[in-house]
Amino acid sequence: MKGVPRTSVVVLLVTLGTTVLAFQSDGYVYRNAPDFALRVPSQRQFPRQMPPWAGGGYETAGDAKHEFAWSRLRYTPLSGTFGGFGGYRRGGWGSWARDYPKADITFLAALRRLTRIDARSYQQVVDLDSDDIFDFPFVYAVQVESWTFSDEQAHRLHDYLMKGGFLMVDDFHGTADWESFLAGIRMVLPADRYPITDLADDDEIFHVLYDIGARFQVPGEQYVSTGRTYEKDGYVPKWRCIRDDKGRIIVAICHNMHLGDAWEWADDAAYPERFVSMAFRVGIDYVMYSMTH
Repeated sequence: MKGVPRTSVVVLLVTLGTTVLAFQSDGYVYRNAPDFALRVPSQRQFPRQMPPWAGGGYETAGDAKHEFAWSRLRYTPLSGTFGGFGGYRRGGWGSWARDYPKADITFLAALRRLTRIDARSYQQVVDLDSDDIFDFPFVYAVQVESWTFSDEQAHRLHDYLMKGGFLMVDDFHGTADWESFLAGIRMVLPADRYPITDLADDDEIFHVLYDIGARFQVPGEQYVSTGRTYEKDGYVPKWRCIRDDKGRIIVAICHNMHLGDAWEWADDAAYPERFVSMAFRVGIDYVMYSMTH
């Protein structure tokens, strides 16, 4: 199987705070980006209508090559969890699609504005029942307390990570979610070879482009109405990772936080700018790390 594409990156240092305010004050992401589109592997042969906030219209079949493309993992949910029906169904998409596609589109808009990465402007859904995942250097997964894998899917995800792929997991909270996440990830990366470790402030991944410095919990949109940064018993944010045998981070773990909501709500002035800025800085550093390591 082919390896995951990785290229060198030239970046432009800019002020993130100004851009976040632009998102929140003028709705830049959705009013000025007619090329945003949805791509779903199982429906590539059909044009798919875009939602009104993405500019309307339909996607086209072809796509120009880009230096970077974002993908979101569509996984098989555990029975009894939110979205346990899996995949696309009438009435909903399942737990893998939380905040989709707005969070992904917003993050890509920020990545394109804040760096000189030649990033594709729209997102891609990938699953583990085909080799499509190997076309993407970076995959994002949410609510991973509800995922599970067949043997073949676990093997394919393992190969993806060993070939240079990078997985970011986000939006799962508390003790029970952590244990359920472990049950899934250990099907892919056994504990005896791939321990989970905490990321320190001075870890390279937090200094690829932005020097993150002191990190804090990034909450979901429930903060706007409750002032509460945590969900369930996830009071303390956990920034963790799994590394390969050479020390490269292959899984970045955002536990007890919800960066995807911060991206999704970046254009809402009621959601605090400090959370949005942190979420963008972390996500961009993770993308930069995945492309350079």
